[in-house]
Amino acid sequence: MAHYAENRKARFNYEILEKYETGIELLGTEVKSVRGGQMSLEGAFVIIRGGEAFLINANIPPFQPKNAPKNYDPLRNRKLLLTKKEIAELAGSEKNKSLTIVPISVYNKNRKIKVEIALVKGKKKLDKRETIKKRETDRELRREYKGR
Repeated sequence: MAHYAENRKARFNYEILEKYETGIELLGTEVKSVRGGQMSLEGAFVIIRGGEAFLINANIPPFQPKNAPKNYDPLRNRKLLLTKKEIAELAGSEKNKSLTIVPISVYNKNRKIKVEIALVKGKKKLDKRETIKKRETDRELRREYKGR
């Protein structure tokens, strides 16, 4: 299983409550671009509209820029493939103003490109400081054990 893109800021800025694995609807050249590792999830999020889920602001540049269609938009909205039950759950929780849905990573699973999305809640500044402090102490412990 190869990871193509990861949203590292999402794990730092948000507290992950629930994760979902979804498919994504892509064009052929977008698939090549994603497999080439050119996708960026920076600033991307998911919305539920009309019983469908869409990935917004995910940047997938054209695989061959000189050979791409003139009207190609790398930031276009892409449909996510979820079951009706999952969409209903996400739509119900999206109504809560403090929760949002963000993509965590893009990877392949048996020749299919999958997107891991998560229902998240924003962290406060204090929580972010605790995360940094925990990361630093873990790093120091690893250095200490490595030196022995």
